[in-house]
Amino acid sequence: MTRPGTQRLFRLTFIAVLFAAAAGTVYWRAGAAAEEARVVPAPAIDEPAAAATSEVTVLAGGCFWGVQGVFQHVDGVTSAVSGYAGGAKDTAEYATVSRGSTGHAESVQITFDPHKISYGRILQIYFSVVHDPTELNRQGPDVGTQYRSAIFPTNPEQARVAEAYIAQLNNAHAFDAPIVTKIEPGRAFYPAEAYHQNYLTLHPTQPYIAFNDLPKVAALKAHFPNVFRDTPVLVATAQSAK
Repeated sequence: MTRPGTQRLFRLTFIAVLFAAAAGTVYWRAGAAAEEARVVPAPAIDEPAAAATSEVTVLAGGCFWGVQGVFQHVDGVTSAVSGYAGGAKDTAEYATVSRGSTGHAESVQITFDPHKISYGRILQIYFSVVHDPTELNRQGPDVGTQYRSAIFPTNPEQARVAEAYIAQLNNAHAFDAPIVTKIEPGRAFYPAEAYHQNYLTLHPTQPYIAFNDLPKVAALKAHFPNVFRDTPVLVATAQSAK
């Protein structure tokens, strides 16, 4: 993520050089990363069928560019908005959150139709292709509590399903290390600045996106073809403006 003032600036400069000098190599590595996605079993416990046609949940799993980009390609998702959750309203802006002391995590608010895709399937995608839930307070090149793995349930049933699913995956040793994902109920979500919305779609050749995030979308298509949509559902500019 090209963001002034962060410690990833050196990493991005290095990746940019690699990208410019050997684009084929960068894209091959991205493809390899996609093939390494770990598809975990579906949750044994899911939400019961609901009468409502719209439900909201909030997930954090590292940089919100990639998390948003994946879920914008999931059929049944009607909105995926990048933002901040876990801290106070007055600190919910990028420069402040980047300091790592606000309690916020870069998050994505996902609105979905539970008649088309269940909450459990949303979580399965989250654990399988969106991020590595065994990394504590980091994802890939991004380090800090603002990049933690966290689920922000919007109702008690979501919390129950998430807790049971994490226990299921840990008991099955689905990963090589314990899952560190935290469940943080009762936290408000605040949309991020407009320039962070739809970032993967708008900047597919940006080195960070090409190297870290496009492989996640490729993995979604490869491993969850029944819910993959080619055309992403995008955030309207007015919705994300602050």
